[in-house]
Amino acid sequence: MNFNRFIIPTLISAGLLAAATIGVTQASAHHAFAAEFDGSAPKLLRGKVTKVEWINPHAWVHMNVVNADGTTTEWMVEGGTPNTLLRAGIDRNSLKSGTEIVVRGYQSKDKACTPICKANGRDVTFPDGRKLFMGSSGTGAPKDGADPGEMPK
Repeated sequence: MNFNRFIIPTLISAGLLAAATIGVTQASAHHAFAAEFDGSAPKLLRGKVTKVEWINPHAWVHMNVVNADGTTTEWMVEGGTPNTLLRAGIDRNSLKSGTEIVVRGYQSKDKACTPICKANGRDVTFPDGRKLFMGSSGTGAPKDGADPGEMPK
């Protein structure tokens, strides 16, 4: 009996099953906008970048926002994937710690900011006036004109 006739198809099947399982795990980790953020709660955040996490499936920009009463609140702003941000013109050098930015986005459904305030960023304005889209398309975020890939009405 030729065992290679059975071993090779078995290995190929096991490899395909493993690849499919990994793909499902990756897909389930990604969430839609509406799962975490409130499309009826727009937020304008002005502050300094404290840290940037270039991780998948979304990059996170940490910033300190000075409130009207002079206190400071730390915010985590979700952006698109690192690849999406790079293609939009946002990289590690443009979001260095201490850079003052303005982010337009939407607050998380947890308005109490527990344990931290979070927002989904739609666009970021840099000190030189450049404004770049930082969101992720196709996640159910409101069609607010920030996404250059949105079809005009």
